[in-house]
Amino acid sequence: MQHLVPAHVRSQPGPRPPVPAARPAVDAEALSVLHRAARALMAGLPELTERLMDLLKEREPAYRTAMEADAESVRDEVRRSLRLNVGSLIRPGELREAAHRCSWAIGRARAERGLPLDALLRAFRLGGGMIWQELVDETTRRHPADARLLVHVAADVWNFVDDHCAVVADAYRQTERELMWRRENRLRLMTAALLDGTARIADLPAAAAALGLPEQGRYAVVLARLPVGRAFADVRGQVRISGLRVLWYRDRDRDSEESYGIVLLGDHPYGGGPPGHGHEIGLLDAEADAEPEPTPGPAAERGTGGGDGRGGERPRTHGPDVDAGEIARRLTAPPVARVGVSPVVDGLAAIGDARRLADTALRACPRSGGTVVLEEHLPAALVVSSPVLGAALSERVLGPLLRLDLSDRDVMLDTLTAWLACDGSAQRAAGRLYCHRNTVLNRLRRCEQLTGRSLTRPADVVELSLALAAHALLDP
Repeated sequence: MQHLVPAHVRSQPGPRPPVPAARPAVDAEALSVLHRAARALMAGLPELTERLMDLLKEREPAYRTAMEADAESVRDEVRRSLRLNVGSLIRPGELREAAHRCSWAIGRARAERGLPLDALLRAFRLGGGMIWQELVDETTRRHPADARLLVHVAADVWNFVDDHCAVVADAYRQTERELMWRRENRLRLMTAALLDGTARIADLPAAAAALGLPEQGRYAVVLARLPVGRAFADVRGQVRISGLRVLWYRDRDRDSEESYGIVLLGDHPYGGGPPGHGHEIGLLDAEADAEPEPTPGPAAERGTGGGDGRGGERPRTHGPDVDAGEIARRLTAPPVARVGVSPVVDGLAAIGDARRLADTALRACPRSGGTVVLEEHLPAALVVSSPVLGAALSERVLGPLLRLDLSDRDVMLDTLTAWLACDGSAQRAAGRLYCHRNTVLNRLRRCEQLTGRSLTRPADVVELSLALAAHALLDP
């Protein structure tokens, strides 16, 4: 049988080479049509800019407002975007990165000016749609036979538009996060300065406006501490002060379970300030994340990032008769929490003093938990204010009792503590200790013998009371 291939030609195994398709030629022709139309648009860039300005003004209310505020800035932004984006259709290798940088800059600028993101994205899509329509109209008007070729690059053009929408959205969101961080950090630093007592008098009006607190209000500071290891994020739901405005703060640079609360008890009778709304702000590092919760009465605690109180109810105006004890009555906290409440002070300038007194109140709080209003526990506060002297007093007065066997020591200390708590009534102390009255009297006589203090001498009773407080609060 005769071969169909000459003998000197060797057939190779494997698939045959593909037949060249007509697509590359069509694509090249379509790109040529696209470039020609795009160059025509570049030649009429000023007119194209004004058409897009008119379109944005007609279709996008947010841009209409921006143009009313600064039309030239918007026009310059539109002109640069059109020049680089239309130019990158012609020379993508040269201008694509510059076009991306332009879109990124627009996203940042509009985020800083507060233009909504959805308005910005609609503007970019409006611009993309207008450019595509101009490309089609230009080709149809001058070279109608070539208009059909633009179908082959339509997907590329719209992918280009989507790519720039993604760039501008990324820039906007990143800028928004940065602005939020700056704002929260500014509020956090203002609150820290108030609590540290380092805020300048000249800065107080700005701090009052930013935090939504009256400069001349009546304040107290609360210091709440949870046991080590307990999740701090749960404090918002665990430590609450109903019906009062509270600005919570925790130092993020310290490994601590402590949180300070600046409590507004009411505007100063002789001072002013912005109108108050019941809310709770910034529990975690001056950040707020809680919705308003109903509380008895017309006021409600509210979580808000900046203290503007929008959407909240106006609380009662607390008069000058409201004291720190009112905070303790309104406060709810788990039994394991330790809370110290400072006295009431006038004005933001005195917040630093109140914070230091809240520290003292917390040190006077029992280890087992509870709430201590400093004004109601001044003797204990005196003891913890000077730990060295408090420890010396405890050793000098209670030393003989503390050196007893553990069980005997605890019985004697508990009996003495119960007797003092019962206002010197042996009968009531016996009921509290579940023993006979004579047993209490015998133990008290032994305490007198060991300590050398008489329970009938007021000065000795004061010493014993302070020494017991020092032992309970200072001894490890």
